[in-house]
Amino acid sequence: MDQPFWRGTVPVSPRFDDPYYSLEDGLAETRHVFLQGNGLPGRFRDGFHIAELGFGTGLNLLAALDLWRASGQGGVLRYTSFEAYPLPPEAMRQAQAAFPELRPLACELAPHWRQGAMQIALPDLSLHVIAGDARQTLPDWEGQADAWFLDGFAPARNPELWEPALLRQVARHMAPGGTAATYSAAGDVRRALAAAGLEVTRRPGYGRKRHMTTAHKPQEAASA
Repeated sequence: MDQPFWRGTVPVSPRFDDPYYSLEDGLAETRHVFLQGNGLPGRFRDGFHIAELGFGTGLNLLAALDLWRASGQGGVLRYTSFEAYPLPPEAMRQAQAAFPELRPLACELAPHWRQGAMQIALPDLSLHVIAGDARQTLPDWEGQADAWFLDGFAPARNPELWEPALLRQVARHMAPGGTAATYSAAGDVRRALAAAGLEVTRRPGYGRKRHMTTAHKPQEAASA
């Protein structure tokens, strides 16, 4: 497990020397980049499947489930996350405590983190965190995501999670009509997503980041 250090209430990875989310407002960043960037909640339906590179503090999960419940969507949200360096449960809970509006959800899930759970089943959530290097675990995954959250540490610090071969796997494990979103607007990332057969758009980013990236898999696209 990775034991972070802290800049105020924001955890920072010592391995990558990069914060787990925006120093300005991590929840606002998640909502802008990953939720709005994937057209949510407008695309929600029973069984909607989110996949993610980089589970981190679990903030993206909490924000997605909070939006699912607030939208009144019935059924189950499926959520699969690939994480090579899980945070200790106490660090997760400390990071989540910085967002009071998510506190009820954080408290609901806290017992699962304390038990080291990698799978959680609630009436409206099916979560599976897949531990290990995504370059090794994603190719063998049998799922197809409707929306991808590409939330690894910055490409300059964590290039392995942005390799073209891995992004091809992201595209391969995306349902036709599916989407992906990331805070990164790096040219190498955009070109790799496009080379994987996705339609790539540069959009206004959150806060000080001028741009972010979204991608879309055409309905007629077949898995590579």
